[in-house]
Amino acid sequence: MAILRSVVGGFDKVLHFDTAYAHCDIPCGIYDPHNAQLAAHTVIRMDMLIADVMKLGVTSAEDRNKMGRYIAIKEQHAEMCKHEIRVLWGDYFKPEHLKDYPELHGLVWNVLKLASKAKQSTDIKTGEELLESVQKIAEIFWNTKGVQPIKVKSFYPTERTFVYPKI
Repeated sequence: MAILRSVVGGFDKVLHFDTAYAHCDIPCGIYDPHNAQLAAHTVIRMDMLIADVMKLGVTSAEDRNKMGRYIAIKEQHAEMCKHEIRVLWGDYFKPEHLKDYPELHGLVWNVLKLASKAKQSTDIKTGEELLESVQKIAEIFWNTKGVQPIKVKSFYPTERTFVYPKI
């Protein structure tokens, strides 16, 4: 392996290769809006937990620790939601999908903006709007696969819905 690196490094000094970065841009064909929905549910749940602590008042170091953790998790999951939707947008959806679902562009834009807004606030309504927009994208996603999407009540503490493919 060291010899191979040395040879490639020598070629690089002469040819000046561009640096390549990759995600799963194979394309792998494995796409699913599940993680984006899960992340949006987590944003809502963290806002719920933050509201619970605020009602009682932040009175101890333990309360401050809880708040910090809730905020950190909410921010991570809002960013995860954005990432998952960007992957679907950039790697899965094609021009023909936009032709069939002209609202898709606006929905993606809305999710990215709402996830940022959710990071900035503790308003549960923002998280709910985020989840609703993600679920509209999920419904479109499953429709493009020729699978009927169904909305079912989740078993999560958020007590909101989840979009699944009807199998």
